Parts: sequence; C-alpha cells; structure tokens
Amino acid sequence: MLTKRLLVVNILIPVLILFIVAGGWPYTLLISAALALAAWEYGRIFHTGGYSPSRGLLIAGVLALSLGRAVWGFQYVDLILGALVLAAMTVHVLAYERGKTQSAVDLGITLGGILYLGWLGAYLISLRNMPDGLWWTLLALPSVWLADSGAYLFGRRFGKHKLAPRLSPNKTWEGYLGGIFMGVVTTTLLAWLWQLRAPAVTPLVGLAIGLAVAILTPLGDLGESMFKRQFGLKDSGNLLPGHGGMMDRIDSWLWAGIICYYLIIGLG
Repeated sequence: MLTKRLLVVNILIPVLILFIVAGGWPYTLLISAALALAAWEYGRIFHTGGYSPSRGLLIAGVLALSLGRAVWGFQYVDLILGALVLAAMTVHVLAYERGKTQSAVDLGITLGGILYLGWLGAYLISLRNMPDGLWWTLLALPSVWLADSGAYLFGRRFGKHKLAPRLSPNKTWEGYLGGIFMGVVTTTLLAWLWQLRAPAVTPLVGLAIGLAVAILTPLGDLGESMFKRQFGLKDSGNLLPGHGGMMDRIDSWLWAGIICYYLIIGLG
C-alpha cells in the first residue's frame, strides 16, 4: 500500500506542478476535471446510502462554477448560482413526480455538493489568477502537502491520543500538532525562497498561510470522512491506487484555496 501511495504521489505532484506553472486554460481544465470527478464520487457516496442526488447536475454545476470563475471571476456568480438552484429544484420536483420519495433531501444533497465542490473548488482557479498567482499557488498547495507529511510522520512516531476516533481513527493530536509545526516552518521557508522571484510573497505571509492551512485544512479531510463513514465507505472511489478517489485527494485543497485567497488579499 505504501509503495502504491508513493508511486502515485511521485507522478501526481510533478504533473500538478507542471500545470500550475503553465497556468491559463491547461490549469483551469485540470482543476475543473478534478472537481467534476469529485462531484461524480460525491453523488456515488450518497447513492450508496440510498439517496438520489442528480449526478448530472452535480457535475454540470461544478463545471459551471469553476469555468465561470476562470472566464468572469466573480462577476456573474449570482446568476450562475441562481440558475443552478432553479435547475436543481426542477430536476428533483420531476423526480418526485416520477416516484422518488425523498426528493426534498436529494435537492439539499445536490445543492450542497455543488456549493462544496464547485464554489469552494473554484477558489483554486481564483488563486492562480491573482497577481503573482503562480507563486501563491506554489505556496498554498505545497503547504497542505507539507503539513500532511508532518502530521503523518509525527503521528506515526509519537501518536497516542486520538484526534477524531469516529471519523478518522488513525489521526492523533500528536500528529496534528506535528503537522502544524511542519507546515509553519516549511511554508515560511518556501515563501522566503519564492520571494526571490515575487517580492509580495513574504515570509510573514508564508507563516500566516502555513499556520492557517495546518490548523484548518484537516477539517476538510474530516468532513469528507464524515460523508464516507455515514455510509460505511473507506474511500470515495478507487481512481488513485493507495489513495482512494479524487475527493480523498482534494478534500484539504478545497479549504486551502479559499483560506489562502482571502489571507493573501487581507495581508497584501
């Protein structure tokens, strides 16, 4: 299992970095595709539990929000969201008329997935489109990976006290604190390095990003675990050997995108 995980990581991270550096439509399409796959998995999770969210609308809504963010920024987001709410209501009203008995709950699941994956996920595109967005993105996403690595290493070596035994039995408070330490130190150093190319990427902002990401993004991981545990699933899918599905990979990125975007604006 560890060999598979390392093999996937050694392939995925260089590919992702390549697309981050490319920026523009290659990066936008990669992120949009990842979000669309995650939307399909989200729908699958709830279908496993006996619910019937509209997977087609989930995917279409996520793509509309991510691609719309790339083209128009925040300009037409109210129109897009309004249209998606009306479309979701229509789809589930018709589903109820055709015999579905829990369409009201399905409507909430559909809209929740569109917002969770589409609205939050689109901040990964907004982050890359900021001034110096290349360097901010190469700071924000590695901060997640570095904090996760620190949590894993410290948790394996020192972990004794369970952090969230119902949601993720392997996570410990020792690992969580180790992840914060690793995330703050390494992200600050990374910002100091990136400042050589982008003066706005200061070590102080790097410290703030490293601290916020390490403290808050584990909630994204635990939140995704909540979806899976409720229906007795180990992974959201089997797309990535040793890692599970796409949702299992981007759960913390969803939090990091919006957190880093507004931190950069606030501290810039």
